[in-house]
Amino acid sequence: MGFRVVKTAIATLLAILVAQWIGLPAPLSAGLLAILGVDVTRKRSIRVVTERFCASILALLLGSFLFYILGFKIFALAVYILVAFPLLSRFGMKDGIIPSTVAVFHIFGAESITLHTLGNELLSVGIGLGSATIVNLLYMPNMEKQLMVLRTQVDQLFSDIFVQIERNLRDVNYAWDGQELLSVERVVAQGIALSKRGVDNQLLRTDEGWYTYFYMRQQQLNSVERMLDLLSHVYQNLPQGDQAADLFHLLSEDVKVSYYTGLSVAKLNEFIEEAKQMPLPATRSEFEVRSAILQLCRELEQFLAIARKDKQRRH
Repeated sequence: MGFRVVKTAIATLLAILVAQWIGLPAPLSAGLLAILGVDVTRKRSIRVVTERFCASILALLLGSFLFYILGFKIFALAVYILVAFPLLSRFGMKDGIIPSTVAVFHIFGAESITLHTLGNELLSVGIGLGSATIVNLLYMPNMEKQLMVLRTQVDQLFSDIFVQIERNLRDVNYAWDGQELLSVERVVAQGIALSKRGVDNQLLRTDEGWYTYFYMRQQQLNSVERMLDLLSHVYQNLPQGDQAADLFHLLSEDVKVSYYTGLSVAKLNEFIEEAKQMPLPATRSEFEVRSAILQLCRELEQFLAIARKDKQRRH
């Protein structure tokens, strides 16, 4: 937000100076429109500026027609608002309502409907919005460092979650408050929002690597939530629980590695094969617990499949 203020100041100054140089009667209006035109991403800036300029043309034509029919009376402005605002919304130009209304109010204040007056208003709109667009296109802050920090946090939080699962498998009486899960949901949401902004700042090429990463982690979160539900059914300490705990211990380190190692997958496959060779459960409770552990590992298989696809794509 801090740098956006700086860009707004530069765009406003540029718009006013250009409007004064051309000789527009109200150069400050161009500066006001420049303030409205500065946006958070390049793609959004181009879309919104185009929308606002088209809305201004439509509003000026409509306003001129109404003022010609009704005269320059105060109630004519009310009629304009009643007609123009729904019309602009209907055509998907909501962002253009305010700047176009500024231009129409200038026409009303001048009490003049001439090509010269309309041309000056369109020039003012074009200079104001154009200055904002130029500033937006010239510079947008690099989000790479912020995204890297968020990724490190996400990887560590996933690791912490797997450590908690490991502890619970080794001791069914262990209690976990789940704070890491809440934290990782928040950080992943931040990463998705920031990576989307990064994609919208790319005009000539589109690299969706960061967005793909955080979206992948969001999918994995759903898998982790299902794991935790299955973990709640593990109410008895069994040797199979310790074996599964070893697997999650390995995963707590593997999840922080940016490239695909295959270690967790190999350990998981080994566990599943060994489970097939084990004697059948002797009691109902053992059956239920072993079944929950096996389902937990099957869910982990889906988790690893998502991670494998992403890591192999990036390397």
